[in-house]
Amino acid sequence: MKRVCIIGCGAIGSLYAAHLARVAEVWALVRRKDHADALNREGLRVSGTHNFCVELKATTDPEDLPDCDLAIVATKATQVEESIAGVGKRFDGGAVISAQNGLGSEEIIAAHTRGYVIRGTTFMSATRHSDTHVQYELNTATWLGPFEPGHTPFSVVKEAADLIVAGGLKAEALEDARPAQWSKLIFNASVNGVSALTGLPHSPHFAAEEDFSDLGCLLHSLIKEGKEVAAAIGVQLHEDPWAMNKIGAMTNHPPSMLYDVRHQLPTEIDFLSGAIARAAQHAGVDAPLHTAIYRLIKGKQAGWTYQDENRPVVAHLEAGGH
Repeated sequence: MKRVCIIGCGAIGSLYAAHLARVAEVWALVRRKDHADALNREGLRVSGTHNFCVELKATTDPEDLPDCDLAIVATKATQVEESIAGVGKRFDGGAVISAQNGLGSEEIIAAHTRGYVIRGTTFMSATRHSDTHVQYELNTATWLGPFEPGHTPFSVVKEAADLIVAGGLKAEALEDARPAQWSKLIFNASVNGVSALTGLPHSPHFAAEEDFSDLGCLLHSLIKEGKEVAAAIGVQLHEDPWAMNKIGAMTNHPPSMLYDVRHQLPTEIDFLSGAIARAAQHAGVDAPLHTAIYRLIKGKQAGWTYQDENRPVVAHLEAGGH
C-alpha cells in the first residue's frame, strides 16, 4: 500500500486526505495539535457530493512522519516555504504535488526535496465545517503534469493521477500542465482579486454583462488580458477561464482571498495577479488591469498596519462640541 502525506488539511487538503485514505496509508501534517488530535480520534468525514468517513494519522511534528511515496502540499501559496522546509527529505524517494493557487510554488518545493515535483491544478471546491468534517461541492478534476526544470517523468505523474482516481476523485495526467495551470491562474486571479476588493463572494454579479456597471464586464476584461499574457509567453490554455467563471458564479462560494482580507491575513496576490503582471512585464506586453488589482491588494494589506507618525492624534469631539 502506498504511503501518502497531505501537508495542510484545509478544505481541499481534507478532500485529498479523506479520499486517498480509502486506498493508501495517509498521514496529515497540520499546524495545530488540537487539529491533529481530533483527526486521530474521530477520523475525517466527507459530506455533499460524496458521503463517507475514514481513519488516518495526523501530526504536527515533521519528525513523526515516515518516508512517503507521495505528498500533496495543500497549504496556501504563502505557507509553502514554511510547510515544506522541514519535511522535504521525507519525500526524497517519491513525488510531491503542488496544489496551490497561482504560479511559483513548484520552485519553492523543489528547493527542499530531491523527490520529483508535480504541477497540480484543481478546480474542486469544498467547505470545511470543522477539523474533521469537509463538505465536497464542485466535483471536478485535478490536472497534473511534470515540473519541467526537475525533469519529472510522465510515468510518475500518471501514477499519482491513478492513485487519486482510485480514491474516488477525478484526476487527469497531462504531458504539459502549464496550459491547465494558466487557465486556473487567470480564472483565480480575476475572481479572487475582485472578490477581495468588493467584498462579494463568487456570485452571479461576476458573470453579469448587460449593463455598463455590471461587474462581469470587468471580469471579462481581466480574463481577456490574462489570455493575452498567456499567448505572449506561448501558453495555449487548456480550458476557457470565462466559462470557468460563469460556472463558479452560480455557487456564491467565498474565494480564499475574500476570507484573508476579511481577517486581515496575508493574501496570495503575489502568486495570482502579481504573477500575471510580472509575466507580462517579462514578455514585454501590457497587463494594466491585473497590475492594478495587484497593487490595490498590496495597498489594502499595507493599510492594515499603516500608522502615519507625522499626523497628530486628534480626539473626537463630543456631540455638540466645537
